[in-house]
Amino acid sequence: MQLTTCIMTSPKQNKELLGKGIRSLLQNIDADLKTTTGSLKSNVVETATGISRVAIADISPNPKQPRRDFDDKALQELADSIKLHDIIQPVTVTKTAAGKFTLISGERRWRASKLAGLKDIPAFVRQANDTQLLELALLENLQREDLNAMEISLSYKRMMEELDFTQEQVAERMGKDRSTVANFIRLLKLPPDIQLAVRNGDISMGHARALINVDTIDKQLYIYKEIKEKSLSVRQTEALVRNLYKQGGTVKKSSKSQLQPAFQRIEDKLASHFSTRVKLRHSRNGSGQIILEYYSQEELNKILRQMDAPLD
Repeated sequence: MQLTTCIMTSPKQNKELLGKGIRSLLQNIDADLKTTTGSLKSNVVETATGISRVAIADISPNPKQPRRDFDDKALQELADSIKLHDIIQPVTVTKTAAGKFTLISGERRWRASKLAGLKDIPAFVRQANDTQLLELALLENLQREDLNAMEISLSYKRMMEELDFTQEQVAERMGKDRSTVANFIRLLKLPPDIQLAVRNGDISMGHARALINVDTIDKQLYIYKEIKEKSLSVRQTEALVRNLYKQGGTVKKSSKSQLQPAFQRIEDKLASHFSTRVKLRHSRNGSGQIILEYYSQEELNKILRQMDAPLD
């Protein structure tokens, strides 16, 4: 079922219209799910939108999942990240009659978690045939004022993945511009370190919005570290991004690395440690190169200090 109250009005009117749409849909929900005001009970919303830890051994892949091929290297890289950060984006499962769980979405994360040796993972647990209830619960949950940007992003993603909504449909139901929804969804492509920082309130949505326009992970991590160390404002962060591209010229899309997973992890760790772009080249005879980029004299000095080799 869909809400059809899409009218360009003021935020106050949008909220009132959304409330009316929710109340009309609630007429089809059992009375024990509702309060006397026509809203979902808080425990119902919490059940539909809350996160549980589910044993990996109790989860089976979805037999209807069309994707069957998973890149081994990409899975191992994700597993390495999960070892450090756990899963940032929960999988979605449904409970079976036997008390086990079947994946609805997130099979790649589930497979990588098994590789990482996790015993359980965070999951949204869907109830059987609860599409209408899930839509209502997500809509009501998104009206909370204490949601952080990552929680909003995950809710939008669930609406798209589990309710088959387009970004335009999500925007319509939330009374938002499509570009606003798109920016929240793009947050989920940021490196785990940055996603956690947004979730924990260490950086703002404005900072994150500047970072999602940076085309490589190493540059995103470099800018993120600058934000933390120098307490940069959003405006200063945007200026740093502009200057970085101006000094570096046109930034090319990074080509897919041909490094073996072990050396790829070394490259990633070096990039994170020095907060700059690192290129590692390794030949079969054991020789190779490590190239560190810097974008100013100050950055060069910082790298040298970290190597305990200052110029002065």
